[in-house]
Amino acid sequence: MQFLILGLLLPGPLSGYELRKRFTAGISLFYSASLGSIQRALGVLDSQGWVTKHEAADSHRPRHLYSVTASGRAAWRDWMLSPITESDAEQTALAKVYLLGSMTSEDRAEALTLLRRRAVADLERLVTLRTELDTTPVPEQMRDVARFRLATLDYGIRTHELMVCWLDELESP
Repeated sequence: MQFLILGLLLPGPLSGYELRKRFTAGISLFYSASLGSIQRALGVLDSQGWVTKHEAADSHRPRHLYSVTASGRAAWRDWMLSPITESDAEQTALAKVYLLGSMTSEDRAEALTLLRRRAVADLERLVTLRTELDTTPVPEQMRDVARFRLATLDYGIRTHELMVCWLDELESP
């Protein structure tokens, strides 16, 4: 979540409440966050020196705004250009694609290449597993169980095929 917040703060300072509204308006389709979790993440980012916190001058009541520091911008860029290693690869890939517009065209191309590489590797792993399972005999009493387990594997294969195709389209100008 920290890197999503940094990406949302790149255009300019926002309050925790405004960040929550940004999550709700778009990111929540693939990544949910409560106001409390956003506030905790902002505290961590502040302690790391990746954001600064200051009071808004135009507010009648105390309102804290957060801005990305140079080290925060560098950490965000490093994250965007790093391979995805998390087990929640799809969620992380979607988060990175959501934030690609804040990168230079060269960095964007590199990030897309890394995303595509991960999607292709995962797809190849799933297809290999399916091929192995297709040659494995299934006892009669386990056929229904196997059918639905294979259906989830097929879903994963189709999802990854779609992701590779989608990333190919994003790489085109």
